Amino acid sequence: MKPATRSFYEDALQRVIERILTNLDESPQLGDLAAAAGLSPFHFHRIFRGMVGETPLEFSRRLRMERAAWRLAHTSAAVTEIAFDAGYEAHEAFTRAFRLIYNTSPSGFRDKTRPRIEIATGCGVHYRADGSSAAFVPRDTGGQNMEVAIKDMPAMRVATVPHVGPYNQINDAFGKLGAIAGPAGLFRRPEAAMVGIYYDDPQTTPSDELRSEAGLRVADDLVLPAGLETHRLAAGRYACTLHVGPYEQLGDVWARFLGEWLPKSGHHIRPGASFELYLNDPTQVATPELRTEIYQPIA
Repeated sequence: MKPATRSFYEDALQRVIERILTNLDESPQLGDLAAAAGLSPFHFHRIFRGMVGETPLEFSRRLRMERAAWRLAHTSAAVTEIAFDAGYEAHEAFTRAFRLIYNTSPSGFRDKTRPRIEIATGCGVHYRADGSSAAFVPRDTGGQNMEVAIKDMPAMRVATVPHVGPYNQINDAFGKLGAIAGPAGLFRRPEAAMVGIYYDDPQTTPSDELRSEAGLRVADDLVLPAGLETHRLAAGRYACTLHVGPYEQLGDVWARFLGEWLPKSGHHIRPGASFELYLNDPTQVATPELRTEIYQPIA
């Protein structure tokens, strides 16, 4: 497969942005937008948020609010009608949201001379009454210069305990994993390393439906004790970056990794599970010293 260039991702997201702009009255559907971009919903959402600086839903809501402001300034449409078109079912809710953004009520905004319509954003895309769209500016908060290694990885066998629910509760699964693997001596084996495998985007999946696995790298010939399942991470080429610090920051690291570094890299995501490899024990080292490698399969 020919490696993707940065323009592949820019072009894909430009198509999605234009689709949202021309369908502002519709709530953006993640699956449809991902299909338009030619990406899986999981990767699409992370890449969109990383490159644009907003989720598709946040992007659409901002544009709707800018459209509402434009209509207040340039038409005589009733505030209730404008509120409904902006996605609000009640005048009061629209007024509260509008005041938080524009520091005035809708009627006060309407009375201003040449009020500013645009809401601050880093991507450069705003509502335009003529339906045109500007090319968006990919966000860069330092992610384009991340230190990333390209590794040809062998297949990895992982002993796992599944977890369904908020990702910040996966410690329960790791606790169960430790209670089984510890007495069996698996942590003392030379290949042992803790692995987290995550299947859903927490920005788009209800927290009680998020799927993940707490895992431990094990040898291919090891007989697993009861209570552990086997997951095989496929061999192949991976992009890998190291995060040093709290696990709570990993979501932001993933956003920069896929939304800023990847589009610049010339690499293309390939099918396969992305995962985190935890290099030290949070019970043995201070939080600022935690070391986590994150891996993304690439073509």
